[in-house]
Amino acid sequence: MQTRRYLLSGAAGLVAFSGLAFARPHHAHSAGRAKAAASADGASPPPAAGGPPANTPIGPVDTVARWACIVDYNTGAVLLEKAADERMAPSSLTKLMTAYIVFGMLKSGRLSADQSLPVSEKAWRMQGSKMFVPLGQAVPVSALIEGMVIQSGNDACIVLAEGIAGSEEQFATLMNDTAAKIGLTNSHFLNCTGWPEDNHYMTARDVTTLAIHLIRDYPEYYHYFSASDFTYNNIKQGNRNVLVDKGLADGLKTGHTDAGGYGLCASSDRNGNRIVMTINGTSSMNERAHEGERLLGWAFANFENVTLFRKGQEVDRVPVWMGEKADVGLVTTRDVVMTLPHGWQQRSHLGVDYQSPVMAPVQHGQTLGALVLKNPGMTDVRVDLVASASIPQLGVVGRALARLGHAPTAHG
Repeated sequence: MQTRRYLLSGAAGLVAFSGLAFARPHHAHSAGRAKAAASADGASPPPAAGGPPANTPIGPVDTVARWACIVDYNTGAVLLEKAADERMAPSSLTKLMTAYIVFGMLKSGRLSADQSLPVSEKAWRMQGSKMFVPLGQAVPVSALIEGMVIQSGNDACIVLAEGIAGSEEQFATLMNDTAAKIGLTNSHFLNCTGWPEDNHYMTARDVTTLAIHLIRDYPEYYHYFSASDFTYNNIKQGNRNVLVDKGLADGLKTGHTDAGGYGLCASSDRNGNRIVMTINGTSSMNERAHEGERLLGWAFANFENVTLFRKGQEVDRVPVWMGEKADVGLVTTRDVVMTLPHGWQQRSHLGVDYQSPVMAPVQHGQTLGALVLKNPGMTDVRVDLVASASIPQLGVVGRALARLGHAPTAHG
Protein backbone atom coordinates (compact mmCIF):
# COMPACT_ATOMS: atom_id res chain seq x y z
CA MET A 1 0.00 0.00 0.00
CA GLN A 2 1.33 3.43 -0.94
CA THR A 3 1.32 5.62 2.16
CA ARG A 4 1.98 9.31 2.71
CA ARG A 5 2.47 10.62 6.21
CA TYR A 6 2.32 14.39 6.62
CA LEU A 7 5.02 15.79 8.85
CA LEU A 8 4.08 19.42 8.22
CA SER A 9 0.97 20.82 6.60
CA GLY A 10 0.47 24.55 6.44
CA ALA A 11 0.79 26.05 9.89
CA ALA A 12 0.92 22.62 11.59
CA GLY A 13 3.88 21.67 13.42
CA LEU A 14 7.32 20.19 12.82
CA VAL A 15 10.06 22.61 13.78
CA ALA A 16 13.52 21.11 13.29
CA PHE A 17 14.18 20.58 9.59
CA SER A 18 16.99 20.60 7.12
CA GLY A 19 16.34 21.51 3.55
CA LEU A 20 17.25 21.01 -0.03
CA ALA A 21 17.55 23.06 -3.14
CA PHE A 22 14.15 24.07 -4.33
CA ALA A 23 13.35 23.53 -7.94
CA ARG A 24 12.62 26.21 -10.48
CA PRO A 25 9.19 27.81 -10.47
CA HIS A 26 6.27 26.02 -12.12
CA HIS A 27 6.48 27.92 -15.40
CA ALA A 28 8.31 25.84 -17.99
CA HIS A 29 11.73 26.81 -19.28
CA SER A 30 11.28 24.75 -22.42
CA ALA A 31 9.44 27.57 -24.12
CA GLY A 32 12.26 30.02 -23.38
CA ARG A 33 14.86 27.61 -24.65
CA ALA A 34 12.84 26.91 -27.79
CA LYS A 35 12.54 30.61 -28.44
CA ALA A 36 16.29 31.05 -28.01
CA ALA A 37 17.02 28.12 -30.29
CA ALA A 38 14.70 29.47 -32.96
CA SER A 39 16.26 32.93 -32.92
CA ALA A 40 19.04 34.10 -35.19
CA ASP A 41 22.53 32.75 -34.64
CA GLY A 42 23.58 35.90 -32.84
CA ALA A 43 22.23 37.38 -29.62
CA SER A 44 18.52 38.09 -29.44
CA PRO A 45 17.56 41.73 -29.92
CA PRO A 46 16.78 43.55 -26.68
CA PRO A 47 13.09 43.44 -25.74
CA ALA A 48 11.15 46.64 -25.22
CA ALA A 49 12.29 48.70 -22.26
CA GLY A 50 10.85 47.35 -19.02
CA GLY A 51 9.02 44.41 -20.55
CA PRO A 52 7.29 41.73 -18.51
CA PRO A 53 8.16 41.21 -14.84
CA ALA A 54 10.59 38.58 -13.63
CA ASN A 55 9.29 35.24 -12.38
CA THR A 56 9.99 34.28 -8.76
CA PRO A 57 8.65 31.62 -6.35
CA ILE A 58 6.80 34.35 -4.46
CA GLY A 59 5.21 36.07 -7.45
CA PRO A 60 6.18 38.47 -10.26
CA VAL A 61 8.81 41.11 -9.56
CA ASP A 62 9.32 44.14 -11.82
CA THR A 63 12.84 44.88 -12.98
CA VAL A 64 14.29 47.24 -15.58
CA ALA A 65 16.83 44.54 -16.50
CA ARG A 66 16.05 42.88 -19.82
CA TRP A 67 17.67 39.62 -18.77
CA ALA A 68 18.13 38.38 -15.20
CA CYS A 69 18.89 35.28 -13.17
CA ILE A 70 19.41 35.05 -9.41
CA VAL A 71 20.46 31.76 -7.78
CA ASP A 72 21.24 30.65 -4.24
CA TYR A 73 24.84 29.44 -4.37
CA ASN A 74 24.52 26.77 -1.68
CA THR A 75 21.33 25.06 -2.87
CA GLY A 76 21.07 25.98 -6.54
CA ALA A 77 17.57 27.38 -5.98
CA VAL A 78 16.45 29.82 -8.68
CA LEU A 79 15.12 32.88 -6.88
CA LEU A 80 14.39 35.10 -9.88
CA GLU A 81 14.56 34.80 -13.64
CA LYS A 82 13.62 36.95 -16.60
CA ALA A 83 14.42 35.79 -20.13
CA ALA A 84 17.15 33.79 -18.42
CA ASP A 85 17.51 31.34 -21.31
CA GLU A 86 17.38 33.93 -24.07
CA ARG A 87 20.60 34.62 -25.94
CA MET A 88 22.12 38.03 -25.26
CA ALA A 89 25.27 39.95 -26.05
CA PRO A 90 27.35 39.27 -22.91
CA SER A 91 29.93 42.03 -23.45
CA SER A 92 32.67 41.89 -20.79
CA LEU A 93 30.80 39.24 -18.80
CA THR A 94 32.60 37.04 -21.35
CA LYS A 95 35.78 37.66 -19.36
CA LEU A 96 34.44 35.37 -16.63
CA MET A 97 35.08 32.45 -18.98
CA THR A 98 38.55 33.77 -19.81
CA ALA A 99 39.23 33.99 -16.08
CA TYR A 100 37.88 30.48 -15.51
CA ILE A 101 40.35 29.03 -18.02
CA VAL A 102 43.24 31.08 -16.64
CA PHE A 103 42.48 29.92 -13.09
CA GLY A 104 42.35 26.34 -14.27
CA MET A 105 45.78 26.73 -15.85
CA LEU A 106 47.14 28.19 -12.63
CA LYS A 107 45.70 25.40 -10.49
CA SER A 108 47.08 22.68 -12.77
CA GLY A 109 50.53 24.26 -12.81
CA ARG A 110 50.49 24.92 -16.54
CA LEU A 111 50.68 28.62 -15.81
CA SER A 112 52.18 30.50 -12.88
CA ALA A 113 51.22 33.87 -11.47
CA ASP A 114 54.79 35.18 -11.55
CA GLN A 115 55.64 34.22 -15.14
CA SER A 116 55.42 36.92 -17.80
CA LEU A 117 53.66 36.81 -21.15
CA PRO A 118 54.63 38.88 -24.21
CA VAL A 119 52.43 41.69 -25.51
CA SER A 120 51.59 41.37 -29.20
CA GLU A 121 50.65 44.23 -31.49
CA LYS A 122 47.10 42.87 -31.62
CA ALA A 123 46.80 43.10 -27.84
CA TRP A 124 48.41 46.54 -27.73
CA ARG A 125 46.11 47.92 -30.42
CA MET A 126 42.93 46.46 -28.88
CA GLN A 127 40.31 49.12 -28.20
CA GLY A 128 37.65 49.43 -25.52
CA SER A 129 38.55 49.10 -21.86
CA LYS A 130 42.30 48.66 -21.37
CA MET A 131 44.96 48.13 -18.74
CA PHE A 132 47.46 49.75 -21.17
CA VAL A 133 49.96 46.95 -21.66
CA PRO A 134 53.23 48.10 -23.32
CA LEU A 135 53.97 46.90 -26.86
CA GLY A 136 56.88 44.48 -27.17
CA GLN A 137 57.24 43.92 -23.44
CA ALA A 138 56.17 41.07 -21.16
CA VAL A 139 53.65 41.42 -18.34
CA PRO A 140 53.32 39.15 -15.26
CA VAL A 141 50.29 36.87 -15.29
CA SER A 142 49.17 38.17 -11.89
CA ALA A 143 49.06 41.73 -13.28
CA LEU A 144 47.20 40.57 -16.37
CA ILE A 145 44.56 38.88 -14.20
CA GLU A 146 44.07 42.06 -12.18
CA GLY A 147 43.90 44.11 -15.36
CA MET A 148 41.30 41.72 -16.74
CA VAL A 149 38.93 41.43 -13.76
CA ILE A 150 39.36 44.88 -12.15
CA GLN A 151 39.99 47.17 -15.13
CA SER A 152 38.18 44.92 -17.63
CA GLY A 153 41.22 45.19 -19.87
CA ASN A 154 40.59 43.80 -23.34
CA ASP A 155 44.32 44.02 -23.99
CA ALA A 156 45.06 41.92 -20.89
CA CYS A 157 42.64 39.22 -22.08
CA ILE A 158 44.31 38.95 -25.45
CA VAL A 159 47.77 38.66 -23.91
CA LEU A 160 46.50 35.83 -21.70
CA ALA A 161 44.66 34.11 -24.55
CA GLU A 162 47.66 34.22 -26.87
CA GLY A 163 50.00 33.08 -24.10
CA ILE A 164 47.81 30.08 -23.29
CA ALA A 165 46.51 28.98 -26.69
CA GLY A 166 48.75 30.69 -29.24
CA SER A 167 45.97 32.83 -30.70
CA GLU A 168 42.66 34.33 -29.65
CA GLU A 169 40.89 32.07 -32.14
CA GLN A 170 42.38 28.94 -30.60
CA PHE A 171 41.53 30.27 -27.15
CA ALA A 172 37.89 30.73 -28.21
CA THR A 173 37.80 27.04 -29.13
CA LEU A 174 39.06 26.27 -25.64
CA MET A 175 36.35 28.50 -24.20
CA ASN A 176 33.61 26.63 -26.05
CA ASP A 177 35.02 23.24 -25.04
CA THR A 178 35.17 24.34 -21.41
CA ALA A 179 31.65 25.76 -21.54
CA ALA A 180 30.31 22.39 -22.64
CA LYS A 181 32.15 20.60 -19.82
CA ILE A 182 30.72 22.80 -17.06
CA GLY A 183 27.15 22.80 -18.32
CA LEU A 184 26.74 26.09 -20.16
CA THR A 185 23.96 25.02 -22.50
CA ASN A 186 23.37 28.18 -24.51
CA SER A 187 26.68 30.02 -24.91
CA HIS A 188 29.02 30.45 -27.85
CA PHE A 189 32.31 32.32 -27.77
CA LEU A 190 34.21 33.89 -30.66
CA ASN A 191 36.64 35.97 -28.61
CA CYS A 192 38.03 36.29 -25.11
CA THR A 193 36.84 39.84 -24.38
CA GLY A 194 33.16 40.08 -25.27
CA TRP A 195 33.91 42.40 -28.17
CA PRO A 196 30.70 42.48 -30.27
CA GLU A 197 30.56 39.79 -32.94
CA ASP A 198 27.69 37.98 -34.59
CA ASN A 199 27.16 34.54 -33.04
CA HIS A 200 28.97 35.46 -29.81
CA TYR A 201 26.39 35.05 -27.05
CA MET A 202 25.54 33.81 -23.57
CA THR A 203 22.38 33.67 -21.47
CA ALA A 204 21.81 35.12 -18.02
CA ARG A 205 21.50 31.59 -16.64
CA ASP A 206 24.80 30.53 -18.21
CA VAL A 207 26.59 33.59 -16.81
CA THR A 208 25.26 32.76 -13.35
CA THR A 209 26.27 29.11 -13.72
CA LEU A 210 29.77 30.16 -14.79
CA ALA A 211 30.09 32.49 -11.80
CA ILE A 212 29.10 29.68 -9.45
CA HIS A 213 31.79 27.46 -11.00
CA LEU A 214 34.39 30.20 -10.58
CA ILE A 215 33.60 30.54 -6.87
CA ARG A 216 33.31 26.80 -6.22
CA ASP A 217 36.09 25.44 -8.44
CA TYR A 218 38.76 28.09 -7.81
CA PRO A 219 38.15 29.69 -4.40
CA GLU A 220 41.87 30.39 -4.05
CA TYR A 221 41.70 32.89 -6.93
CA TYR A 222 38.31 34.43 -6.22
CA HIS A 223 39.96 37.26 -4.26
CA TYR A 224 40.99 38.90 -7.54
CA PHE A 225 37.40 39.98 -8.10
CA SER A 226 37.08 41.87 -4.81
CA ALA A 227 39.96 44.34 -5.21
CA SER A 228 38.80 47.95 -5.20
CA ASP A 229 41.38 49.23 -7.70
CA PHE A 230 44.51 48.36 -9.63
CA THR A 231 47.41 50.50 -10.84
CA TYR A 232 49.45 49.51 -13.88
CA ASN A 233 51.70 51.54 -16.15
CA ASN A 234 51.19 54.45 -13.70
CA ILE A 235 47.46 54.43 -14.43
CA LYS A 236 45.10 53.74 -11.52
CA GLN A 237 41.65 52.39 -12.32
CA GLY A 238 38.90 51.42 -9.91
CA ASN A 239 36.81 48.25 -9.90
CA ARG A 240 33.91 48.81 -12.28
CA ASN A 241 31.62 46.75 -10.06
CA VAL A 242 30.05 49.41 -7.86
CA LEU A 243 28.59 46.78 -5.53
CA VAL A 244 32.14 45.65 -4.71
CA ASP A 245 33.20 49.22 -4.09
CA LYS A 246 30.24 49.70 -1.70
CA GLY A 247 31.00 46.47 0.17
CA LEU A 248 27.73 44.85 -0.94
CA ALA A 249 29.37 42.14 -3.07
CA ASP A 250 32.76 40.42 -3.29
CA GLY A 251 32.71 39.93 -7.10
CA LEU A 252 32.40 39.43 -10.03
CA LYS A 253 32.16 41.49 -13.27
CA THR A 254 30.42 44.23 -15.24
CA GLY A 255 29.99 44.69 -18.98
CA HIS A 256 28.57 46.97 -21.63
CA THR A 257 27.84 46.90 -25.35
CA ASP A 258 25.24 48.70 -27.44
CA ALA A 259 23.47 45.41 -28.15
CA GLY A 260 23.47 44.12 -24.61
CA GLY A 261 23.20 47.31 -22.62
CA TYR A 262 24.82 47.53 -19.19
CA GLY A 263 25.29 44.20 -17.41
CA LEU A 264 26.46 42.94 -14.05
CA CYS A 265 27.28 39.60 -12.48
CA ALA A 266 27.62 39.92 -8.71
CA SER A 267 27.92 37.62 -5.72
CA SER A 268 27.50 38.35 -2.05
CA ASP A 269 27.79 36.30 1.12
CA ARG A 270 25.78 37.34 4.17
CA ASN A 271 25.91 35.19 7.28
CA GLY A 272 26.94 32.13 5.33
CA ASN A 273 24.27 32.51 2.63
CA ARG A 274 25.66 33.37 -0.80
CA ILE A 275 23.59 34.75 -3.66
CA VAL A 276 24.80 34.93 -7.28
CA MET A 277 23.06 37.38 -9.60
CA THR A 278 23.28 38.26 -13.28
CA ILE A 279 21.42 41.19 -14.84
CA ASN A 280 21.89 42.65 -18.30
CA GLY A 281 20.20 45.16 -20.56
CA THR A 282 19.97 48.12 -18.21
CA SER A 283 20.28 51.58 -19.75
CA SER A 284 23.20 53.11 -17.86
CA MET A 285 25.93 52.48 -15.30
CA ASN A 286 23.81 54.22 -12.68
CA GLU A 287 20.73 52.12 -13.46
CA ARG A 288 22.83 48.96 -13.45
CA ALA A 289 24.23 49.77 -10.01
CA HIS A 290 20.88 50.69 -8.47
CA GLU A 291 19.04 47.70 -9.93
CA GLY A 292 21.82 45.32 -8.91
CA GLU A 293 21.75 46.62 -5.35
CA ARG A 294 17.95 46.49 -5.20
CA LEU A 295 17.62 42.92 -6.52
CA LEU A 296 20.44 41.59 -4.37
CA GLY A 297 18.79 43.10 -1.29
CA TRP A 298 15.44 41.66 -2.37
CA ALA A 299 16.89 38.15 -2.61
CA PHE A 300 18.41 38.22 0.87
CA ALA A 301 15.27 39.79 2.37
CA ASN A 302 12.80 37.26 0.97
CA PHE A 303 14.49 33.87 1.19
CA GLU A 304 16.26 31.76 3.78
CA ASN A 305 18.15 28.48 3.77
CA VAL A 306 16.42 25.95 6.01
CA THR A 307 17.94 22.71 7.29
CA LEU A 308 15.09 20.21 7.30
CA PHE A 309 17.04 17.08 8.24
CA ARG A 310 20.66 16.21 8.89
CA LYS A 311 22.40 13.36 7.14
CA GLY A 312 21.36 10.08 8.82
CA GLN A 313 18.60 11.70 10.86
CA GLU A 314 15.51 9.49 11.20
CA VAL A 315 12.52 10.98 9.42
CA ASP A 316 9.96 8.22 10.02
CA ARG A 317 9.64 4.46 10.53
CA VAL A 318 8.11 1.97 8.11
CA PRO A 319 6.60 -1.45 9.07
CA VAL A 320 8.51 -4.53 7.92
CA TRP A 321 6.59 -7.69 7.00
CA MET A 322 8.21 -11.06 7.67
CA GLY A 323 11.22 -9.40 9.30
CA GLU A 324 13.05 -10.10 12.53
CA LYS A 325 12.10 -6.56 13.58
CA ALA A 326 8.68 -4.97 13.19
CA ASP A 327 9.87 -1.76 11.55
CA VAL A 328 12.91 0.14 10.29
CA GLY A 329 13.92 3.78 10.31
CA LEU A 330 13.87 5.95 7.21
CA VAL A 331 16.86 8.31 7.04
CA THR A 332 18.41 10.78 4.61
CA THR A 333 21.76 10.18 2.95
CA ARG A 334 22.74 13.87 3.08
CA ASP A 335 21.85 17.06 4.81
CA VAL A 336 18.55 18.25 3.36
CA VAL A 337 18.93 22.02 2.95
CA MET A 338 16.42 24.12 1.03
CA THR A 339 16.09 27.73 0.04
CA LEU A 340 12.55 28.74 0.98
CA PRO A 341 10.56 31.97 1.18
CA HIS A 342 10.33 33.52 4.62
CA GLY A 343 7.19 32.23 6.34
CA TRP A 344 7.39 28.93 4.48
CA GLN A 345 6.05 27.04 7.53
CA GLN A 346 2.59 28.50 6.95
CA ARG A 347 2.46 27.48 3.26
CA SER A 348 4.44 24.27 2.92
CA HIS A 349 3.35 20.64 3.03
CA LEU A 350 6.04 18.15 4.03
CA GLY A 351 5.36 14.44 3.88
CA VAL A 352 6.88 10.98 3.50
CA ASP A 353 5.89 8.58 0.70
CA TYR A 354 6.60 4.86 1.03
CA GLN A 355 5.18 1.40 0.36
CA SER A 356 3.76 -0.11 3.54
CA PRO A 357 4.64 -2.63 4.76
CA VAL A 358 8.10 -3.40 3.35
CA MET A 359 8.82 -7.06 2.69
CA ALA A 360 11.88 -8.47 4.48
CA PRO A 361 14.77 -8.83 4.02
CA VAL A 362 15.72 -5.14 4.10
CA GLN A 363 19.26 -4.01 3.35
CA HIS A 364 20.93 -1.09 5.11
CA GLY A 365 20.88 1.86 2.70
CA GLN A 366 18.05 0.40 0.59
CA THR A 367 15.79 3.11 -0.83
CA LEU A 368 12.35 2.68 0.73
CA GLY A 369 10.61 6.00 0.22
CA ALA A 370 10.93 9.72 -0.30
CA LEU A 371 10.62 12.95 1.59
CA VAL A 372 8.25 15.21 -0.37
CA LEU A 373 8.03 18.98 -0.03
CA LYS A 374 5.18 20.92 -1.64
CA ASN A 375 5.31 24.69 -1.60
CA PRO A 376 3.29 27.21 -3.67
CA GLY A 377 5.30 28.46 -6.64
CA MET A 378 7.70 25.53 -6.54
CA THR A 379 7.89 22.18 -8.26
CA ASP A 380 7.48 19.34 -5.76
CA VAL A 381 10.84 18.29 -4.34
CA ARG A 382 11.56 14.64 -3.53
CA VAL A 383 14.52 13.35 -1.53
CA ASP A 384 15.19 9.62 -1.27
CA LEU A 385 14.90 7.99 2.15
CA VAL A 386 16.81 4.80 2.89
CA ALA A 387 16.75 2.06 5.50
CA SER A 388 18.74 2.89 8.62
CA ALA A 389 19.55 -0.79 9.29
CA SER A 390 19.39 -4.27 7.79
CA ILE A 391 16.39 -6.38 8.81
CA PRO A 392 16.81 -10.13 8.09
CA GLN A 393 13.85 -12.19 7.03
CA LEU A 394 12.22 -14.45 9.63
CA GLY A 395 13.02 -18.15 9.50
CA VAL A 396 10.61 -20.72 8.07
CA VAL A 397 8.74 -21.18 11.37
CA GLY A 398 8.52 -17.47 12.01
CA ARG A 399 7.17 -16.79 8.51
CA ALA A 400 4.57 -19.55 8.93
CA LEU A 401 3.40 -18.13 12.25
CA ALA A 402 3.26 -14.66 10.76
CA ARG A 403 1.07 -15.85 7.92
CA LEU A 404 -1.27 -17.68 10.33
CA GLY A 405 -1.63 -14.99 12.90
CA HIS A 406 -0.52 -11.64 11.55
CA ALA A 407 -1.79 -9.89 8.45
CA PRO A 408 0.17 -6.94 7.03
CA THR A 409 -1.14 -3.62 8.32
CA ALA A 410 -0.66 -0.20 6.79
CA HIS A 411 1.13 2.47 8.77
CA GLY A 412 -0.42 5.85 8.28
